[in-house]
Amino acid sequence: MKGIACEDVAGHADFVSLHALPGIAVDLRYATRDNFVGKAVYGGLDCAWLRREAGEALLKAADWLAQHQGGWQLCVLDALRPQRVQEALYAELEGTPLVRYLAHPERGSIHSFGMAVDVTLLDASGCELDMGAAFDEMDPISHPEFEAELLAQGRLQAHQLVNRGWLRAALRQAGFHGISTEWWHFDLGDRDAVRRDLPRVL
Repeated sequence: MKGIACEDVAGHADFVSLHALPGIAVDLRYATRDNFVGKAVYGGLDCAWLRREAGEALLKAADWLAQHQGGWQLCVLDALRPQRVQEALYAELEGTPLVRYLAHPERGSIHSFGMAVDVTLLDASGCELDMGAAFDEMDPISHPEFEAELLAQGRLQAHQLVNRGWLRAALRQAGFHGISTEWWHFDLGDRDAVRRDLPRVL
């Protein structure tokens, strides 16, 4: 496995710190107890990093959002997720139906290459916009693929889908791709190419 130790990322030319990206808020949930595991899972690792191309794309998304919704801001909830952290998260869910929400560690999460972000929106007061489901809420209510049905059933409201729409619009025009099961997750680039060509952070 081609890899870079997480401890070496800070000095690596191909990575940029989230804290060096102006106008983007950072609230890494796996560094805290505010996540589905209920405990900090980074183990003291500094995970506030992305590959440089992903960081530049995120800046592009933030600039577009500022032009179209003045005062709103992107807030990164997870970015670089080293292989050892992915393994720890997978172990928490292994043997349960929820394991479908995580890439198998052997295959590798796009987060572990620094090419994926989990992100939400903040309003002009710095409060999270209502997306109709919490970050890491492992339930169909989080799935973009079911939004029309959930709206029809009254489980999601129109303003929540509008907020999700603004998030997707900002990220997509910058080159990110969403997935069908998590409103918050976006990848940059082709997943197969990322796994094939880029080093994994261990």
